[in-house]
Amino acid sequence: MTATPTATTSNWTEFRRGLELAGLSDLVDDSTLTRALYSSDASLYRIPPLAVAKPRDRGQLEQLVRIALDNELPITPRGTGTSCAGNAVGPGLVIDFRAGLNRIIELDPEQRTAVVEPGVVQADLQRAALPYGLRFGPDPSTHTRCTIGGMIGNNACGPRALGYGKTASNVLGLKLLTGTGDLLRVGAAAEGGPRGTQLDRLQALVQANLATIRTNFGLFDRQVSGYSLEHLLPENGFAAHRFLAGTEGTIGVLTEATVNLVADAPHSIMVALGYPSMPEAADDIPTVLPYRPTAAEGLDSRIVDVIIDHHGPGAVPPLPQGKGWLFIELVDDDPVRLRERAEAVLADSHALDGVVVTDPAKARALWKIREDGAGLAQVSLGAPAYPGWEDAAVRPAQLGAYLRDFDLLLREHGLQGLPYGHFGDGCVHCRIDFPLTSPGGSARYRAFMFDAAALAARYGGSMSGEHGDGRARSELLPIMYNEASLSLMAQVKSIFDPANLLNPGVLVDPDPTDADIRAVESIGTPLTLIEPEFAAAVHRCSGVGKCVADMTGSGGVMCPSYQATGQEKDSTRGRARVLQEMINGSMITDGWRSPEVHEALDLCLSCKGCRRDCPTGTDMASYKAQVLDKAYAGRLRPRSHYTMGWLPLWARLITTVPGLAALVNGVGKAPVLRNLLKWTAGVDQRRPLPQFAPKSAKARLRRHRPPSGRTVIIWVDSFDNAFAGSPNVEAALEVLSAAGYAPQLLQRNACCGLTWISTGQLDGARHHLRQSLDVLHPLIADGTPVIGLEPSCLAVWRSDAEELLPDDPRVPEVAAGLKTLAEFLRTAPEFSPPDLSGRRIIAQPHCHHAAVIGFGPDAELLKRTGAEVTTLGGCCGLAGNFGVEAGHYEVSVKVAEHDLLPALDADPDAIVLADGFSCRLQADQLAGRKAISLAELLADAASGSI
Repeated sequence: MTATPTATTSNWTEFRRGLELAGLSDLVDDSTLTRALYSSDASLYRIPPLAVAKPRDRGQLEQLVRIALDNELPITPRGTGTSCAGNAVGPGLVIDFRAGLNRIIELDPEQRTAVVEPGVVQADLQRAALPYGLRFGPDPSTHTRCTIGGMIGNNACGPRALGYGKTASNVLGLKLLTGTGDLLRVGAAAEGGPRGTQLDRLQALVQANLATIRTNFGLFDRQVSGYSLEHLLPENGFAAHRFLAGTEGTIGVLTEATVNLVADAPHSIMVALGYPSMPEAADDIPTVLPYRPTAAEGLDSRIVDVIIDHHGPGAVPPLPQGKGWLFIELVDDDPVRLRERAEAVLADSHALDGVVVTDPAKARALWKIREDGAGLAQVSLGAPAYPGWEDAAVRPAQLGAYLRDFDLLLREHGLQGLPYGHFGDGCVHCRIDFPLTSPGGSARYRAFMFDAAALAARYGGSMSGEHGDGRARSELLPIMYNEASLSLMAQVKSIFDPANLLNPGVLVDPDPTDADIRAVESIGTPLTLIEPEFAAAVHRCSGVGKCVADMTGSGGVMCPSYQATGQEKDSTRGRARVLQEMINGSMITDGWRSPEVHEALDLCLSCKGCRRDCPTGTDMASYKAQVLDKAYAGRLRPRSHYTMGWLPLWARLITTVPGLAALVNGVGKAPVLRNLLKWTAGVDQRRPLPQFAPKSAKARLRRHRPPSGRTVIIWVDSFDNAFAGSPNVEAALEVLSAAGYAPQLLQRNACCGLTWISTGQLDGARHHLRQSLDVLHPLIADGTPVIGLEPSCLAVWRSDAEELLPDDPRVPEVAAGLKTLAEFLRTAPEFSPPDLSGRRIIAQPHCHHAAVIGFGPDAELLKRTGAEVTTLGGCCGLAGNFGVEAGHYEVSVKVAEHDLLPALDADPDAIVLADGFSCRLQADQLAGRKAISLAELLADAASGSI
């Protein structure tokens, strides 16, 4: 086998010339920004490609691949890049399938099959099959964004592979280009087509090695490591289409797949079982399996503790007694028989405690423990936890013993991990706190990997049970397979890829497991030494790509810019990768001022959705603010930073000087002057200017005389104070007075510094926060309730303030003492919500409200009104200064078109509820709909005006 190839300048020049002749130059991007975006997947590894290709159809794909092969350019296929093992990074040409090859070619409900392009997302196929009562069986945790092609490449599984089989079991036919440029058709895709000499050679090789295959391959269901040669045995029908699943792009480049669809049984039920420990839960798997569960997941108190630490005790529903648990899913056509099977599992198990869960909502909450805990594992051990040894598998009957020995191995190496997994299949996931950024860390990683491989081999297990071997475990294959098996795999590869151009460094002739580790390569770089906290923060992103899934339908916010553009650079993950490369410094070389960094961050709305929705808690809004702060330190800034960034100062001036508001508003209406004003302020010419109030709310209401009652302070933000059109402050006074309080406006200035933060003027933000602490802290320390009306301003105290003033003990006290109106009213003894039965409300939570504060108290209050409430996910698209700034209008509108505008169009008579000033402004400017705040809703309902 040829050694891992390295593309030369000559190779690259000839490749580019070939593209030009074929008219394909526009499909390939070798910019530094794009190379940075694709330098990593969801693994430990960093290998910048020479270029990234995004073919739009199969014809273009075939041409691209053949031109690359003709010029000896290595090729790495990539779906969504969620590989945990380093299967989707490579040194030559990375082909992004999701970007263009994402069509469902045919779906046949009668035959229960689908023909798809490799870039079809699993969840999209599920949605297409759902109307026919069908689904694609395997469901990895990344199903909302992983592609069918990627699943085939890794032979992906997921929890329900126990019931529906691995991906290989659900593949019916494939078309792919081999490393010789030949188009190979196998399985159903081969009907009526030529067989090809490569398959003849493969079959002859199999016939000459039957004993080796029968004694070393396919010994148990989750033996995913290496090539699955057992499918090629005569007794298995020489199923080349199944063999190719799990070859990780080393045999061919997939162009089309025919897959099996299955019918979901109409009824499902969960059995939750508690045990003294997780290994004891695993010991009971042989008792459970005869009842044919579709899923049998295991976890222990470590995962549960992670959920509680991050989301509070309320995030974990009551669990059966114990410290280790099995969650069992059963399905059936007959609900009575299903319940009987569930009760039998409960009776026959050896659990300390157990329960049959019939409530679907409670079952979802229990499954969510498993899903959320797995995502949070990476940031929950005190030190960063990494993939690498994350999906080993043994026979289910041996799982309990294996887990005990695995825990011992972790302790011997001085490591911690959070194991959990698909116990019904004997597969264990684990993120481990390898000390990769410490001296000798990569050597410790390597030593553990070899010892862990030896442990799995001792149990007759597989180093990979569903993710593939990739760069993490390919070097370890000699521990699991004998020399004859390794030689056979190499011979198979040489039939299809004799020059080793397809995903080199993986499976055959592998690169070392400790080579090209991203975290290691950033040790000692100038920015790591100067800004170690920032360097660590941007490396929190593991690349699992939840940010490129559309989660707004379930209340998610992240990532609105990606939903608008579909570009990797506009995702949280993409931005994190660019910032990691900035820290590395070898590809992005101009530090904070690098144009690649600013291009990646430009369309970040600073919505903070990733702060909550990203499993690793990546806070791109915070990172953007820090980058802008460093990049413009001592330099002239964009005009918008002085206008919108200092908006509270200008607003106070405009509403204080008599007649100035009228003058500014008049200029904003005069065509020529308006355009000049917008240009000066850095405002997009298509964006209407909001009107300033003639007097600030504080001035208008200075003579307000509160009724008798307990004093409550309303902290008036700059937006509600200065702009016209929203009687939010007046309404809050009415609501609080009616609830038996004596509300007063906070007359002293107490700006949170939000606009300084969003424009990266952090010293200015600190200045305003300290001034505000001097005003707010004495009130809160004295026990006086203080209520904020603008969610984005209140959210500063619960997120940014602690980061900007980490040593000020007043910050957490103010953060805890400031309340939203809904938070305050939920405990107000005399408050009774109005009856809004029969009314429909569309609620658009401000992004910071949803992501930082939490919309729960508001949702609870609205439920008590009896109204029919639709709470939107996603972002309105205005996002403070973002949607107003020149160059952002199109994306701002596109974001609004994702959730907000369709909801408003669908129900023109609904009440539109939005506490965020930006959200109300966006609804008005783009849809002509007046949105009201919660205070206005309650006040208007009390007065009978709605």
